Amino acid sequence: MTPSRPGDRGASLSAEPLALILGVSGLTPTPWEAAFLREINPFGFILFRRNVRDPDQVRALTESLRALVGRPDAPVLIDQEGGRVHRLKPPLWRAPPPAEVFGQLYARDPALGREAAWLNARLIAHDLLALGIDTDCLPVLDVRHPGAHDIVGDRAFSEDPDEVTTLGAAVIDGLEAGGVYPVVKHIPGHGRAQADSHEALPVIDTAFDDLVAHDLVPFRALAQAPFAMTAHILYTALDADAPATLSPTVIERVIRGACAFDGLLMTDDLSMKALAGSMEERSRRSLAAGCDLVLHCNGDASEMEQAARGARPLDSAAQRRWDTARQQRRLPDPGYDAAGGLARLGELLNG
Repeated sequence: MTPSRPGDRGASLSAEPLALILGVSGLTPTPWEAAFLREINPFGFILFRRNVRDPDQVRALTESLRALVGRPDAPVLIDQEGGRVHRLKPPLWRAPPPAEVFGQLYARDPALGREAAWLNARLIAHDLLALGIDTDCLPVLDVRHPGAHDIVGDRAFSEDPDEVTTLGAAVIDGLEAGGVYPVVKHIPGHGRAQADSHEALPVIDTAFDDLVAHDLVPFRALAQAPFAMTAHILYTALDADAPATLSPTVIERVIRGACAFDGLLMTDDLSMKALAGSMEERSRRSLAAGCDLVLHCNGDASEMEQAARGARPLDSAAQRRWDTARQQRRLPDPGYDAAGGLARLGELLNG
């Protein structure tokens, strides 16, 4: 399918941001992408490895994306977890360790584990904000389960929900101290999945009470986070017909209810194979189910158009949540000693 020319959709620039976060295809927006983004006015953007060459290029890209929508505070997201998942790579950027490393240190010394997790997140925020990236899809609050698919694996801190909560709180605080919004994921929990949701729809048959007692613990404890990302997982005890991202029952009863999360709720990537239907249908159903924002990552122009057709402007509840996030955002200490923080983190991890 060939993408239409901007203007062919019969829509003009929305006064309110569209409830959509989009990726672009390369190091700079193409002429088509620039015109499309200017027209539809998405809420924010997400960067991947294909969008990264060097610091000057990334800074120019984040500036250009915000200029296209005329909003200097339009969020720019990235997945900079560490371990297997980091878009900014050596030698130009530090490679953070996976979450499991902090869980192992915590098991030996809880105080040092918390300190290391905070320092690592603070250093990530320092790197991101220098590039104009203000939102990190971190921390992973999934509780690891023995025998589950390794799509989570060492991205999880621990098999103990209380340890996940403690270390997740340290990461949130470290990111926020550096002026970066955290995105907790993957609510209501990906740790039991027996399949990779990038490739297939995982099905979890665990009873609701067991989920509340275990998997939901970190999400409930850290419900004040400004953003959360859904899990593309079918929880048969909650909704046997729709994965969490598309389920009004899961979002209302579990995410907004049992977890009491009142921040901005975004989908995981709409282009993942766990979801069925066109991008337009996925986008529309996610928002109808109760998500505030839909996320489309791969930069495919035709899919971006479909996702935009299924989206709507930010509604009043989402706007209230975004206003709250902006009001509560912390400004980083301009005198932060990143070199000293890095040296201390090295001591902790190598000690």
